[in-house]
Amino acid sequence: MESTALKLMEETGELAQAIGKFRGLNGEQVTVKESEVVQMIAEELLDVAQTAVSMMFVIEEKFGVNIDFVVREHIAKLKKKGYIKTEDA
Repeated sequence: MESTALKLMEETGELAQAIGKFRGLNGEQVTVKESEVVQMIAEELLDVAQTAVSMMFVIEEKFGVNIDFVVREHIAKLKKKGYIKTEDA
């Protein structure tokens, strides 16, 4: 689990770097086209998501956490906060 957590942090750092370059937050002149940077951000975001999902499977296998239940609880929380609209709302 620790190695997957470290990989998640690495991928998150790469995402932050791509966003920082796009916005010129690192002080460098932005020389890459916006469309290329947005593509880079999307790719890094998917790396983060894939690593997070991998970590969920590790937690499920090694510690017996019911990921389906956790996902349902998370969706319920998002609905309660209004991030996911329901038909009856």
